[in-house]
Amino acid sequence: MNTIKTFYAFLIMLIIVVFSSCSAKKNAIVAHRGAWKKNNLPENSIASLRHAIGLKLPGSEFDVWRTADDSLIINHDAHYNKLLIEETNYADLIKFKLSNGEKLPTLHEYIVEGKKNNKHTLLVCEIKPSEISKERGKKTALMTVETVKKLKADKNTCYISFDYEILKQIRKVDQKTVLQYLEGNKSPKEVKADHIDGVDYHYSFFKKHPQWIKEAKENNIILNAWTVNEAADMDWIIQNKFDYITTNEPELLRERIKNKE
Repeated sequence: MNTIKTFYAFLIMLIIVVFSSCSAKKNAIVAHRGAWKKNNLPENSIASLRHAIGLKLPGSEFDVWRTADDSLIINHDAHYNKLLIEETNYADLIKFKLSNGEKLPTLHEYIVEGKKNNKHTLLVCEIKPSEISKERGKKTALMTVETVKKLKADKNTCYISFDYEILKQIRKVDQKTVLQYLEGNKSPKEVKADHIDGVDYHYSFFKKHPQWIKEAKENNIILNAWTVNEAADMDWIIQNKFDYITTNEPELLRERIKNKE
């Protein structure tokens, strides 16, 4: 009996150590729109994604819109080459190349590329709020999740959005995927109540509400800050041990983290 008790005590200790080590890693770098700046690559391009993966970064963020003919495409702004994406067909958008000669990538193409030779870089998918209607945004979210699942990339992908209803819509159809909110107007306890996993706010919100850092950690809510590009801001986030730091300067951030170790 004592032998069994000793075994179970050891097993519990082992589980605690394993989970503690899994949660101990902090300040994971997320390349904002891919790793593009240092090499002057187009933002949200396949090239910037490949570079982020080549750097073995923990995450690479990208932005999803839906065209007038229901193509899911990767671009940050609501307009592409002065054309409103949601009111333009994909064939008309791809007449205009990115600065490196790539065509505007679809979500399908982007996810397929993001899976290649990638065992370390999380695909951080931002679903942009619709400029037309809330309902359109929700449908875009569902189509995005469906595409990711069809490509069997759901374990390699998390979702972020400024539209809280988009995140809640995703949660209805997927109870396991990781969701992070971007707007900065809800406390960690509030997002937890709606089964949202993380607060991914501009770093200024955390400086304005420093209690949110402690509250997030106490409630097991993911802490992510964007877009942290200056060394002083990086150092502040690193010191506070955020889970993720989203940046246009992944190489600089890596140096700052190394110097703090």
